[in-house]
Amino acid sequence: MSLLFTAHSIGSLSIPNRIIRSATAERMSDEDGAPLGALIDCYRKLADGGAGLIISGHLCIHPTGKAHPEMTSIQTDSLIPGLAKLAEAVHQEGGLLAAQINHGGMNASVWHDPMAPSSIQLASMTRPARELSNAEIEEMINAFGLAAGRAKQAGFDAVQIHAAHGYLISQFLSPVTNLRTDHWGGDFDRRMNFLREVSNNVRRTVGREYPVMIKLGMEDGLDGGLTAADGANIVSALEDMGIDGVEISSGIGSPRASASRKGVRNETEEAYFRPLAKLARLATRLPIALVGGIRSRKLMDSLLDSGDVDFISLCRPLISEPDLPNRLRTGTAEKSACLSANNCWPLNTGEGIACKCPKIAKEPPI
Repeated sequence: MSLLFTAHSIGSLSIPNRIIRSATAERMSDEDGAPLGALIDCYRKLADGGAGLIISGHLCIHPTGKAHPEMTSIQTDSLIPGLAKLAEAVHQEGGLLAAQINHGGMNASVWHDPMAPSSIQLASMTRPARELSNAEIEEMINAFGLAAGRAKQAGFDAVQIHAAHGYLISQFLSPVTNLRTDHWGGDFDRRMNFLREVSNNVRRTVGREYPVMIKLGMEDGLDGGLTAADGANIVSALEDMGIDGVEISSGIGSPRASASRKGVRNETEEAYFRPLAKLARLATRLPIALVGGIRSRKLMDSLLDSGDVDFISLCRPLISEPDLPNRLRTGTAEKSACLSANNCWPLNTGEGIACKCPKIAKEPPI
């Protein structure tokens, strides 16, 4: 029997099927980070479409952490009522919603001077980042905890800590961006201290029973960067940090390790982070979710049957086809129509994410 539409748990949260909508930056919030009606409608469609769990686009935890325009925020208590409307919309459709909490670090350079564990400038950066002070590090750790508490208060069913894709926590983990020699860097164990403190603070804030997940970039794909073996060692420590489940992705990033590769056309190109999931499985008993170019029902079943993963995370397919989980369940679809063209992301303010491939879109995009 296929496991795809059987229930499974992450911590105390029972999820009705194994399909997770992976966090996707929707760009559907106002200048203060409050959700707009379009974002509520987006989540309502995703919940109605049958995903077992929806993970929000990354939510900004601190004024210095905004990674792009129209990013949804969770940095103040005044935003809780708007966030509660998101959770309510999902729950009305019988769905579950987790809040992904994040700080852009060196990738939050539009409104503030970019900050990172160390003073650094990579080729991908428009200007150098300055080194965080010890006081600022403590402030960010506290901000993650406060954000998790707001997510719980707003009615979200879980929280996911973003430790991937070259954002702040990923920057602390990577030897490319963390050149410190103090408590927060200098060797592998000390580079993990920021993640440890963030996780511990989140857990203290939300309590022992509230589900806490992490999205982890297991390798950087850069010379001198975080390796897959390093990532497996991080995974092995997550349970002791109070983490209930891990979603596997990439770290700082390179074309080889990109979290959203173009042109996925067949099963041999799908699930490009599966080797990392295999390493993670050897390192932990925690539930594992895998993202990265997964498109076909046949491969989803194979991934679950192998025991490599417990959940299938989808990002781009659910932009074009929010009802894909229901159609996979009923047998009216065997594969996403997504071409992995990366034409989803808005070019202008007010557009929001949407599939721009006319051969795919069956209805007005969400």
